[in-house]
Amino acid sequence: MRLSCLQENLARGLSVVGRAVASRSTLPITQNVLLSTEQSMLKISATDLNMAMTTWIGAQVEEEGAITVPARLLGDFVNSLPPERIDIETTAQPIGLNIKCVSFESNISGTPADDFPPIPAVADGVAAKIEPSVLREAIDRVSFAAAVEDSRPVLTGVKTEITGSDFKFAAADGFRLAVYSGKLAEPPSEDIEFLIPARVLNEISRLLGTQQRAVEFMVTPSSNQALFRVEDVEIVSSLIAGNFPNYNQLIPQSHTTRVVIDSDDFLRATRIAAIFARDGNGIIRLQVAGGEEEAPGRLTISSRSEEVGDNEGQLGAAVEGEEAKIAFNTQYLTDVLEVINGDVAMEVSSPSSPGVIKPAEGDDYVHVVMPMYVQW
Repeated sequence: MRLSCLQENLARGLSVVGRAVASRSTLPITQNVLLSTEQSMLKISATDLNMAMTTWIGAQVEEEGAITVPARLLGDFVNSLPPERIDIETTAQPIGLNIKCVSFESNISGTPADDFPPIPAVADGVAAKIEPSVLREAIDRVSFAAAVEDSRPVLTGVKTEITGSDFKFAAADGFRLAVYSGKLAEPPSEDIEFLIPARVLNEISRLLGTQQRAVEFMVTPSSNQALFRVEDVEIVSSLIAGNFPNYNQLIPQSHTTRVVIDSDDFLRATRIAAIFARDGNGIIRLQVAGGEEEAPGRLTISSRSEEVGDNEGQLGAAVEGEEAKIAFNTQYLTDVLEVINGDVAMEVSSPSSPGVIKPAEGDDYVHVVMPMYVQW
């Protein structure tokens, strides 16, 4: 293989696929990137065996070929080079890569491309398109609620349900549940359901940037792999097998108290309370009181720790229903308030029942948080 390309293009391509390079693996070659030529372009691929990422950059190809080299070493070297033309050539003895850029030259040991795990090809399946702004909002509002620990693999994923042009994302970790409903730009030929790792969706969200074109995705007939195309990047992910909990049963259908408040004010008060909750198991207490005559209602947010001290903040709020009190984990409350703009509604029934947090207007998003049990 012999070719030349621009340093900034190669650095960007390596940075993109680097998110799929295995950080720890029993298969060392998954810590490499695969470089190959395709249709007069340089194709860069990486995989951790669960997710594969591929991108293409412009290049002047003089000789076709392919090789795999350590991802981190190559990325660090290319990032350090000046923004000039890079000449790349594979070497046979020993197998490696010779890289030249102005007055710099490097030889990097490599491995034959045939030893690299095959990148799955998803050429047939159920396909659809979604606007990037819709996909980004759906991911941002749901993926953080998925579990990080893989003791229950199904909870590390986002349940995706597509019916006609409607779709739903749902994620839960046993302590909270997030559900987003939206519309597709182009519906699939049939209704589908699948469970995709939240980590993969987060990587897709990072790639969206300022993309204007609809994002294409395809799910294999056996529903074990999904392909996403974002600009000049393809992501292929293994889907999670297993049954996701029936999340509709987890969403309270009634409440005794509803509070509507500005999300920025609520978030600020929560962050302040969190400072004093660090040594108090991360617990913050919320108390709701209705207004008298023309006075607004009140939401009191407090936290305390025997070693640190205590804090209390009061916010004016529109209150419907009874007075109420409930305690939440400060991180869970902060996470959901960070993804809601404008007025937010909190609906509760009792200190021991789940609380519901959602935008005050619209029904495209709902977040359920389990309460913390405290002594009042």
